[in-house]
Amino acid sequence: MTLTYEALQAQIRSGAVDTVLVCLVDMQGRLMGKRYHAEAFLDIAEGETHCCTYLLATDLAMATPDGYASSSWEKGYGDYILRPDLGTLRPVPWLEGTAMVLCDVVDHHTHAPVPHAPREMLKQQIARAQAMGLSPVMATELEFFLFHGTHDQIADGGFRDLKPISHYNEDYNIFQTSKEEPVMRPIRNHLRAMGVPVEGTKGEAEAGQEELNIRYADALACADHHTLAKHAVKEIAHQQGFAATFLPKLSADTVGSAAHIHQSLFRDGANAFHDPAHPLGKSALMDSYMAGLLKYAGEATYFLAPYINSYKRFAPGTFAPTRLVWSVDNRTAAFRLVGDGTKGVRVECRIPGADMNPYLGLSAMLAAGLAGIEEGLLLPEAFNGDAYGDKDAAEIPRTLREARDALLGSDMLRNAMGADVITHYARAAEWEIEDFVRAVTDYEIKRGFEKA
Repeated sequence: MTLTYEALQAQIRSGAVDTVLVCLVDMQGRLMGKRYHAEAFLDIAEGETHCCTYLLATDLAMATPDGYASSSWEKGYGDYILRPDLGTLRPVPWLEGTAMVLCDVVDHHTHAPVPHAPREMLKQQIARAQAMGLSPVMATELEFFLFHGTHDQIADGGFRDLKPISHYNEDYNIFQTSKEEPVMRPIRNHLRAMGVPVEGTKGEAEAGQEELNIRYADALACADHHTLAKHAVKEIAHQQGFAATFLPKLSADTVGSAAHIHQSLFRDGANAFHDPAHPLGKSALMDSYMAGLLKYAGEATYFLAPYINSYKRFAPGTFAPTRLVWSVDNRTAAFRLVGDGTKGVRVECRIPGADMNPYLGLSAMLAAGLAGIEEGLLLPEAFNGDAYGDKDAAEIPRTLREARDALLGSDMLRNAMGADVITHYARAAEWEIEDFVRAVTDYEIKRGFEKA
């Protein structure tokens, strides 16, 4: 359950809570911040604290690349303000005496929201929908692998000879997943106890692969839940002597890990995507929203697949899409209509990998779908059959470079998110490309050591 501020005060007075994690969400979707002594937190809870601006201008390895307008050596790496969102207060049940809060990031001098902060980006798209009388309701699935040994132990071993927690494909397999309950049971229970509405877990389609399902919620809460769950999975697995990875593609011979996004828009408490008078029970509003997703999916792909490895996942026969088509309950399509004919009709985007920052992914989906509504776009006919074999349909960008170029060329996203925001994240993509180009991979050594 989440905590009211008054309940937290009482727990601090009683000694039940002695530590509060004060967190922002970085560009990669990770929790960054400070550990406050609980009594000291009360001094800033309704105020603010500070952090370095570089926290929204780093890469996965926490390097500080140049080329960002917002934060640089030339600007001296000053401060942002972290303003606790007390509506996100919650316990951290797997850490003794600990609570946490998510923060909004604002400019130190103007006190205006930092536009490229992931949580702020999603808030802006939610506000666009609300101005149209609509409330986004979303859910994400989250897939990952579990391996024997902690992250530190695996790193010490050079990330070689990885041993998954199970030995064969465990998709829906109850016996296999029973073996994994020392990790998965506390994940489910601790997340529920902190107010993340976990519905369940299951084995996925590879050895050691898991899926976590969280109940739908309003878009901001959905992204919060996703981020907290991903963080919890890593920490709880570590406590049990295992390592969780959300890397989308671990090898060419296995399927990848996804983070599908389910989307709908509500009006006056009802699903505005539902219209029983229309085919499949979907409304004209849903048609235009989905047409926007299709039209702008290529431009938005970076926000769904932000790293070099992300694009290794898009391969035929792996349940990851390759073609930008929509279909009815068809897992080969990029967009799958789910719940046709029911009040729960919705669209699932199957493009994102498990490395997605949910705030950025949900923002991009909303920007595209709302543009479809604003433009009155018409939805093409549903695709039938194996979308992998449709050579006429547009492809998902095949590389990070293609996705970066599409992002930079998107007038829709510049209008929806701001030109500076798009330039900021295009630089993040460019840095990933530059860093990879410098690397010498195992593939190159193996292929050319003798034969070149």
